[in-house]
This record gives sequence, C-alpha cells and structure tokens, in this order.
Amino acid sequence: MSKEEYYDEGAHAQVYHDNAAEEQEFGAVKRDLKSRHLQMIAIGGTIGTGIFLSSGGSVASAGPLGALISYTIVGTMVFFIVTSLGEMAAYLPLPGAFTTFGARFVDPALGFGLGIGYAFQWIITVTIEVTAAGMILQYWWPDLKMWIPALVFIVILVAITLLGVKAFGELEYWFAMIKVLTCVVFIIVGILVDVGATGGDYIGGRNWHIEGAPIVGDTAKDKTVNIFTTCVWAFFSFGGTELIGITAGESANPAKAIPRAIRHTFWRILLFYILSLMIIGLVIPWTDPSLLDSVMADVNTAATVAPFTTVFKMAKLPGADHAINAVLLTAVLSAGQSSFYASTRTLMAMGREGKMPAIFGRVNSRGVPLYSLAFVTLIACVAFVCDIFGEGVVFTWLVNLTGMSALLTWMSISIIHLRFRAAFKAQGRSLSELPYIAPLFPYSCYISIALALMIVFLQGYQAVTADPFDAVGIVAVFVGAPVFFLTIIGWKVYHKTKLVPLLEVDLDSGRPNIIQGISQRADATEEAKIPIWRKVLNFVAPV
Repeated sequence: MSKEEYYDEGAHAQVYHDNAAEEQEFGAVKRDLKSRHLQMIAIGGTIGTGIFLSSGGSVASAGPLGALISYTIVGTMVFFIVTSLGEMAAYLPLPGAFTTFGARFVDPALGFGLGIGYAFQWIITVTIEVTAAGMILQYWWPDLKMWIPALVFIVILVAITLLGVKAFGELEYWFAMIKVLTCVVFIIVGILVDVGATGGDYIGGRNWHIEGAPIVGDTAKDKTVNIFTTCVWAFFSFGGTELIGITAGESANPAKAIPRAIRHTFWRILLFYILSLMIIGLVIPWTDPSLLDSVMADVNTAATVAPFTTVFKMAKLPGADHAINAVLLTAVLSAGQSSFYASTRTLMAMGREGKMPAIFGRVNSRGVPLYSLAFVTLIACVAFVCDIFGEGVVFTWLVNLTGMSALLTWMSISIIHLRFRAAFKAQGRSLSELPYIAPLFPYSCYISIALALMIVFLQGYQAVTADPFDAVGIVAVFVGAPVFFLTIIGWKVYHKTKLVPLLEVDLDSGRPNIIQGISQRADATEEAKIPIWRKVLNFVAPV
C-alpha cells in the first residue's frame, strides 16, 4: 500500500491516503501547507484591493451605516459558504475541492461546468492582476510602459509556482501579513483621528449626522435599494475566499488545519472589513468626492485618493500614498499568485478525473502540474496580448464571460453541501465522522443561495436602470451565465450523465485515515495552555 503521510504540527497526527494507483499514473502532490499557511490564505482571501479601494465607493453610495449593513449581509453569506466548503474539504481534502464535490455529490456535468468556469475565471484574473501591477508601478515611474513590468511579473509568478506549494504558502503568508498589518494600523490610526488624538479636531459621530447620512436615500425605498445594490460591490470585494477549499488538497493535516482556519473567518471578516468600513464612515463624510474617485480612478493613480490614504493623511503621516501604493502592489501580486495556484490545481484535478486531458493531471517531483501551468500561462499571455493590442475589446468580453463565475460557484457550493449532507444521512453516516461541522445547517445554505440570487437580480437591476440605457452593459452582466449552463448541458448530453443517487454518492475515495492522533479533549487542553497574548497574536496573524 502506498502511503502519502503528513503530520499536524503540534498534534503529531499521522495520516495517509490510500491512492497508490493515482500516484503511479499522475505523481503525488506535496502536502506542504501548514496550519499557519491555511489560516493566512483564508485571511488573504477576504482582504484584497476591494477593502482598500471599493470600500470607499460603498460608503459614498449607501452612506456609512448603509455600507456596514451591505458588507455585513455579504460577509454573512461568505461565512456560510466557507463553512459549507470547509466541512466537505476537511472530510475529503481533494485538490479539486468543490469541482470534484459537484461531480461526486450532484452530477458529473456540474463538476465539469464548475471546473471550466472556475479555471477560466482565474486564468483571466492572472492577466488582470499583472496588468494592474504594471499600472501601479506607473505611480512611481509615470513613463514606464505598463506591459514591461506586467510581463516580468508573469515570469516571476510562474517561477514561484514552479518552486512548489510550499513556496506559494510561504509567500502568501507574508503577503497576507502585510494586508493584515495595514488594516490593523489603519483601524488604530482611524480611531485616534476620530477622537482628535492626532490630526486635528474631535470628529466622533459627526459624519453620521450630516445631511443624507447615515443611509443615503430620500425615501425608505431609496435607502433599501442603495443598501442592496452596494451588496454587489461587497460581493466582488470578498472574491477568492473559496480558495481555502482548494488548498485542502495540499494541506499537511486538513482535518485540523481547515476547521482551525475557518473558525476564525467570521471574526476576521468582522475585524478587518466591518471595523475598517466603520472607521471610513466615521472619519470621512460620505459626500467626500475622493470616496467615489478611489473606485473610478485608474489603478496607477488610485493610491492618492484611496480612503486608507485619506485617513493616514488626516493623521499627518508622511508618505501615506506611497505606502498604500506598495500595499496595493502586494495585494495584486498575491491575487496573481493565487490565480496561478487555483487555475493549475483545478485543471490538475479535472485531468485526473477525466474531464480534461490526462496530461493536465501529471505533476513533477515538486508536486507542480507542469502541463496545467503551461496551459494557464499560454492562455493568460494570449489574453494579455488581446488587452494590449486589441484596444481592450476582446479582453473586456473575456472578463465579462467570467463575471458570473464566482457567484455561480458560491451558489453551487451551497447546493453541493445540501447534497453532501443528504447523502451522508441516506447512507447512515454519523456527523461525528466529520472533522468540522458547518453551523446553522441547512439554513446557512438556504440563506447563501437566497443572497446569491439577490445579488444576481441586483446586478441585472443596475444594468437595466442605467442612465443612459446600455444594452451591451446588460449582455455583459449576464453573458457568463448561459456559458456556464451550456458547458453543463453539453457535458451532460454528450456523456449522458445523471443525478447521482444518494446511496451511490462516493463519500470515501480520497478520505484521509487517522492512524495516530490525540483526543479532542487533549487538543482542547493544549489550546487552553496557550497564553492570552499568544491567542490574540494567532488570531490576527497566526505563527
């Protein structure tokens, strides 16, 4: 029996996967991601350029309280989706995560549609992020041709991916650390500015009482519409949180690391997003034009009008714009690195499952899917060329095709989770077998699906009510949905797939087996011995 062994640091739990046949055909992935890596990947997935830029637009559109309500609504949906995915990924830590789960628990056609949409979404994101990185550098060097650093960044990101998953985890850890520390410093500085300890006069809650605040809108209907349309911006700010499920396939001990990372997700969302938004709403009036400018401005000039920069300048901190520009650079490079990881691992899983050419499933001695990486790099470079030399038209429509992908993926995760639990019950399994149990099931799934449908409706509402009316804009919003469903229907018709009967759902293949471990009581005792200061540090930035 071939054993793929890995250990949980601190718990010394030895685990193996009985997957000798797959390893012999495709090679073995490396389970080098430690608990601290997964926790920071989970944090980094919730902190992107959205919190530094579009958060200001949310306050301008809905008001300080309206923005808080919007982000709380979407943050709750994100938490429920991550806990659903975490329950399944901790039990079955497979590289394909929800694409594999969709095929196993629902219908192979759903797995194919999710895989194609998700991989393509991240491939296009590679181009978006390296282009943004090149433009960010133009803030310091205005005459620099954007495509030069963008191509350099593609080479660097490919090189990092070739080093293996351990390099990805380590770099993502430090990228996320930079974003976390930026948010923590911003919250502290913002409080000092608000109470008048630095920067000038006492502000307090003044900006919540100016005309139009705390929720923008003349009538109750207007206020409600503004809150829920702002949910669309909030949704895009949280993009990438599902990456934690993909990393389970290369985690040192997913049964412990995944639950540990997810348990703190909600509170980290509360800390970094909600508190940051509250500071912006308290310190900067919702009528300040810089809030919308931070969203509408090109990324190479956004640092000067970003709400974080504005607050730091109010505190009379020198070089605030340069510091935020540097943080934006690390954020887009982090997203670019994650794009390579998510797309290559999704294609790798599809290759191993027969949904893509088998060559995509092969990995080298470092556990890197070279052929998947080559394909991702090629398509990303083609998209980049289309963006540079095609006046952006072709590239814009490629982006539009992926616009619905994240939302449909999140909605599918909730549907897959419902089927997973139904199969678990039908086969007489006990919930005690699950390393992690998602809270509030099944209501969490129903709420997530309802909120996802609401965001779809709101995206359509914004497009239809745009002034002037733009038919192309409406098509751009919805064009990704028919492509997603056509891939599912095409696979289903060609391969004559059917809904997997609950009693035939595979709940065992790829499941880790615990050979030696410690009891939950011992684990709880070990946790109780950790000093309070260390617990606080681990919550903000696990070490």
